[in-house]
Amino acid sequence: MILERLADGLIVSVQAQPDSLLNTPGTIAMLAQVAERNGACGVRVEGAARIGAVRRAVTIPVIGLVKRAYAGFEPYITVTPREVAEAAAAGADIIAYDATLRPRPEGVSTAALVAAIRSHGPLPMADCAAFDDARAAAAEGAALIATTLCGYTEATRALPLPAFDLVRAIRELGCFTVCEGGIATPQDVRSAFDAGAAAVVVGTAITNVDILVQRFVRAAPQGPTRSSS
Repeated sequence: MILERLADGLIVSVQAQPDSLLNTPGTIAMLAQVAERNGACGVRVEGAARIGAVRRAVTIPVIGLVKRAYAGFEPYITVTPREVAEAAAAGADIIAYDATLRPRPEGVSTAALVAAIRSHGPLPMADCAAFDDARAAAAEGAALIATTLCGYTEATRALPLPAFDLVRAIRELGCFTVCEGGIATPQDVRSAFDAGAAAVVVGTAITNVDILVQRFVRAAPQGPTRSSS
């Protein structure tokens, strides 16, 4: 049922930079409501408090994740059952997790994360960087497979985004394929669906106001300055 609601639709990633004035549960919830009101089929939200606030504010599916850094390890998106439990308790319908084949803390495997997510009730969404990640995630039972981390790992950093080639490859696995990362224009959205995406996630281009303002400010003669008011 949840996947049917997301199919052929736009998911808005409603996340702000850690030091942003927007990074409060109430503000993130309001942005999620704006997304829903204007046709988004789902939202992607980070952090238990913000997931909970959004869950209470919207009726569309909520993809939740918890970012937590672990010393000595690169993965930080829902990497242990601890984060899974937090996202589930906050009301996430789907929980996104780092599905890359990189070493992860506490010896927790991606298969164990999928099992933990399903034990709490939500659907597992695999954030992948490469086709090998996606293939493994499909075998482990991920319900959605996304290109989220393509371009953000050492092996994929030089690849162009959006990762349409990866979308095509994942689609061949017969999975619910999500194109996420580098979607900046409506044409990118159309191209992602043409490549075989079942749903598309847009984040920075819509909701990261801090980054958007900074981009325009850099084009002004005055240059980048930070207001003290």
